[in-house]
Amino acid sequence: MYRDRWMETIDRRFPGYGFSKHKGYGTKDHLKALDFLGVSSAHRKSYAPVINALKTH
Repeated sequence: MYRDRWMETIDRRFPGYGFSKHKGYGTKDHLKALDFLGVSSAHRKSYAPVINALKTH
């Protein structure tokens, strides 16, 4: 699938978020990484956890 390949590309550009594993869905590991690393330019700014992370970082 296109999305899976795209997430693998994004994972190489933004290591630490685990995009190739969770494919961008809000898993517990993804939310932890978002909290720890902050928001990358690959994150959708309309996603509620991203909005919250932007407020706290």
